[in-house]
This record gives sequence, C-alpha cells and structure tokens, in this order.
Amino acid sequence: MPEVIFPVFATLLGAIVGSFLNACIHRMPRNIPLSNPRRSFCPSCQRLIPWYENIPLLSWLALRGRCSGCKARISARYFLVEALTAGLFLWVWMRYGLPLAPAYAVIIALLIAATFIDIEHFIIPDEITWGGTAAGLLLSFLLPQLMGVTSHWQALGLSLAGAALGYGLLWLIVELGKLAFGRKRHKFSPPEPFSIAQREETIVFSIDDESLSWEEIFSRESDELVLECPELDLAGTTHQDARLRIRHDRVIFNDTETPLEDIPSLKGTLRSAVIPREAMGFGDVKFIAAIGAFL
Repeated sequence: MPEVIFPVFATLLGAIVGSFLNACIHRMPRNIPLSNPRRSFCPSCQRLIPWYENIPLLSWLALRGRCSGCKARISARYFLVEALTAGLFLWVWMRYGLPLAPAYAVIIALLIAATFIDIEHFIIPDEITWGGTAAGLLLSFLLPQLMGVTSHWQALGLSLAGAALGYGLLWLIVELGKLAFGRKRHKFSPPEPFSIAQREETIVFSIDDESLSWEEIFSRESDELVLECPELDLAGTTHQDARLRIRHDRVIFNDTETPLEDIPSLKGTLRSAVIPREAMGFGDVKFIAAIGAFL
C-alpha cells in the first residue's frame, strides 16, 4: 500500500502546491499580498473564485480555461504550473523518498515560481531568492544528507559555502560584464526626436516611437545616460549641439547639475545616445545563492 499511497500523495500535494505557486506568480510581481484577498480571484473581473472552481488541474479543464463569471480566458500557465509541480513532486519522491524528497520539493517549488515570474516580468522577487537561501541553509542543517554528510554543523557550513560560491561567481560575472559591456552606443542619422517626461509613476525616455522607463535604464546610482543633441530644448531654453549627461536623479549640462524634478520639460533631437546596461540582473545572482544553499 505505501508504494501506491505515497506517490499518489506526492502528486496531489504537488498539484496543490502548484495552485499556490500560481497565486505567487500572479501576485508577487504586482505587490498583491498573498493574504489579501485570501481566496483566488479572476485576473480580469476580480471575482473571487469559489472552492469548487479552484480544484487543481480539474477546474481549469472543466471550465475550459475560462472564468465562469466574465468568460475571460484564463492562461494555460495555471494548468501548466500545477501539472509541472505535480509531476516533479512525484519524480523527487520516486527518486529520493524520505527524508530528502520534501527538501528537494522546496527548491523545485522555488525554481518554478522564479521561472514563470522571470519569463513575464524579468525579475525574481527577494522572497524567492533570499527566502530560498534561508530555506536551503535551514534544511541543510536539519537534513545533513542534503550535503552528503552526517554532521548538522558541517552540513550548514557546506550550505553556506555553496551559497557564497554561487553568489560570488555570478556577482563577478555581473561586475566584469558591466566593465566590458556596460554601455551601448546608438547613432542616429538623420537625428531622431526624443523626449524625457514623467508618465504615471515613472520617467520615460522616448526616441521616436520607442520608449524606455527609468528603471530599465538606471540600475545603479553611477549609471549615466549620455546624449549628443543637435537641438535641445531644456526647460524651455533652446541649445544647439549640446552634450547632455543624465543620472537617475539629475541632469548635468555645461558642468552644471540640476535636479531632474526641477526640469519641467526635456526634448530635442538625438545624434547619438550612450545607454547604460547590465550583463545580468542581480536577481540571478541572489537566486544562485539559494540554489547553492540546497545543492
């Protein structure tokens, strides 16, 4: 009986955890608390979903991937995440059993949530990265078999070393990549019109029909956007052949620094733009620390 019951339990648990991961994937990047609202809701009409429409795997199939209220389409990602988590939980149970399978199920859940959030939003939340690192350290201490040893303290030390090594290697890649590829020059012939303006809750740098938010341009306080402008309209004053240096919070022109918030308008034409960039996001650096803590 245990040969049947435990694999079935692992699969059902995986489907249930997958349903919870779907909530994390939707809510975390949008800063929606997991506890408010407590129940799942339709992303389109915000209708709270009753329990009988929230059964992992079965409900999505029964509803044919649509909300029963507004009939809006519900992404197949919900079904995929539940099926993937169920399948992988079954796999780790069949491969490792007790006591390691539950620990590996934790890192699998973190990987799934991080993957689908990163695909959609290009971020990995700190709750997953730093939270995963803490979970890896704790589980390694409780289950030294994760590190292939019998001593709890030795396992914790190896887990710390794995987290530090993973973090350090990718941090080095980020820093060396910044030195080698940290700026991208764009040239425009003929010059293209540009503007920098406040839009909703961010500042947007627009060149012709393309736009970049301030968060996409500036990852560090030292980052600098350099613009070569045949024509420049700076707060209503026109300049010719101007070179403009812009930090995340200020504009530097003719060796004079002006807070960005004090400049009501900034536009003109561009001959060239040097835009800062990163070789890799720091979410990856922190997440490899979590993986190192487990493995």
